[in-house]
Amino acid sequence: MIRKTIKNFTQNPKNDILSGLTVALALVPEAVAFAFVAGIDPLVGLYGAFMMGIVTSLFGGRPGMISGATGAMAVVMVHLIQKGNEVGSALDTPIDNLGLQWLFITLLLVGGIQIGAGILRLGKFVRLIPHSVMMGFVNGLAIVIFLSQLGMFKKTVDGESSWLQGTELMVMLGLVLLTMAIMFGLPKLTKKIPSALTAIIVVAAIVIFGKIDVSTVGSFIRDGGGDGLQGALPSFQDQIFTLFYTLKGHWSIILSTAFILAAVGLIESLMTLSLIDEMTESRGSGNRECVAQGGANILNGLFGGMGGCAMIGQSIININSGGRGRLSGATAAIALLCFVLFGAPLIEQIPIAALVGVMFMVVIGTFAWSSFRILHKIPKSDAFVLIAVSAITVWQDLAIAVIAGVIMSALTFAWKNATMIRARKSVKEDGTKVYEIWGPLFFGSTTNFLTKFDVRNDPDNVEIDFIESKVSDHSGVEAMRGIVNKYQAAGKKVTLTHLSPDCKALLLKRNPEFDQVIQDSIDDPRYYVVTDILDSEV
Repeated sequence: MIRKTIKNFTQNPKNDILSGLTVALALVPEAVAFAFVAGIDPLVGLYGAFMMGIVTSLFGGRPGMISGATGAMAVVMVHLIQKGNEVGSALDTPIDNLGLQWLFITLLLVGGIQIGAGILRLGKFVRLIPHSVMMGFVNGLAIVIFLSQLGMFKKTVDGESSWLQGTELMVMLGLVLLTMAIMFGLPKLTKKIPSALTAIIVVAAIVIFGKIDVSTVGSFIRDGGGDGLQGALPSFQDQIFTLFYTLKGHWSIILSTAFILAAVGLIESLMTLSLIDEMTESRGSGNRECVAQGGANILNGLFGGMGGCAMIGQSIININSGGRGRLSGATAAIALLCFVLFGAPLIEQIPIAALVGVMFMVVIGTFAWSSFRILHKIPKSDAFVLIAVSAITVWQDLAIAVIAGVIMSALTFAWKNATMIRARKSVKEDGTKVYEIWGPLFFGSTTNFLTKFDVRNDPDNVEIDFIESKVSDHSGVEAMRGIVNKYQAAGKKVTLTHLSPDCKALLLKRNPEFDQVIQDSIDDPRYYVVTDILDSEV
């Protein structure tokens, strides 16, 4: 047990530490940018990234996965923060940044919901996500990451932003391409040195010693209205417990935002966990990750962070850089806090171009290029879902895209299975007509099921054989009850054979009189084989 715990914490300390440092550098502009999206101070985003990272790295369900402040959740926070600020300014005694305090209160609820999801073991439902949805999610996410980096090719002058042009653009592109070239070429020479960290150090050295005038982490923060990275340790937000009176009449926005944030966070985290599982050929615990995400968001609410969830881009950087153990995520989180506390002047000199180059390589590594090759080889419905999920991810957000993809896949599956119901007809020597049902009987196939019978012209004795069928839901039970009632109303005897035990129990619970039409003592070895299989499935 101790050996397994140590292995999960770190398989290779050198790789985990160097990879963690690389991820920490990439987390800085992301956390700052998402804080600006939400309309809050950059330090709140950095604190959020630190607390999400340290808790999930130590207690989460997937060693090596990185969590922090994310854009998907930041977008959801905007309306809540704006509404809170409006209410705060309209009070008899105005309260500055009330929207931020509302966010901290909301994060407490978000954490509770996510912990509840973990306790109820809802994390397993990520296994129900089809492969076409997963590929669409990955492709859409790669496009989103790419588009988010294009904003780095702008500069702000007198409060107005414009695209880089001329020499400035060429220098920016040159540094980005140099970063990408180092990340592409270095692993071919040696894999002992993290390529991303090396690329950042080399490009930063060129800019610093060459005194090249380009956008840096420091200028990026100041252009966004921040004062810089320098800060203190996160402090306990005891004032939120005295501000509950401001929520009177506004609990609906708090609760609705909390549920949306919890859902977005869990979907993105569990999808990232599933993707990292595939990359590392290992398996994490979705339920444990739900609990860790919830605990981290509660900690954010109590100590002034913006909350967040798993970050697929940074997780891929970590995995590709050799980070496999919990030490890599913990190193990234602690290094990020150290940047804020002690290393701000140095980190602020890192050129944005180096970080953009790293993220562009993440885009190339994330995008499922094989989807172009297989698109015409897979069923058209799967191809449509793949493309639709990619588009919705770019148009809306990851959570909506995944939910839409699962719904589309489920409806497609239901439609295909609805057409699979069959009834083989035969007549016994004694004149009894037998309907051998084949295929699943559920809400989608009940209409086709009922059309298979000819109640008016059938003989007086009818047998319906379910040895190759399974009743899956209440709609199927009702369909069986309906057809039996029709035969009985016509004065004919109907017998149901080879019903599985669970189906029989459902039918008798709905109508105990059905015991008269269900035949149990059947001398057919197939019956026992099928019921045993069905019992094991239940």
